[in-house]
Amino acid sequence: MAAITFDTLKYVERLKAAGLPEQHAKAEAEALRDALGDLVEMRSLATKEDVNVLRAEIETKISDAKADIIKWMAGLLLAQAGLVTALVKLIG
Repeated sequence: MAAITFDTLKYVERLKAAGLPEQHAKAEAEALRDALGDLVEMRSLATKEDVNVLRAEIETKISDAKADIIKWMAGLLLAQAGLVTALVKLIG
């Protein structure tokens, strides 16, 4: 998670210089710090679109893997059939 650098002390000092009481300035600085933290957390969450894109990529990779497995199985079956045929001719 990315962090936002927020100087609460400097913010409090600015608010105090503008005439706000110290307690009010501190409370506002804490509230702003929390809000910025929540914003950073929300930006790091995946959206439905992100999830759908990943799902599509995974489905594509699974389909490719299935096709590769089928190709290998077909090749092995043909090789096995050829081997059995050769053995039958050799024995018979």
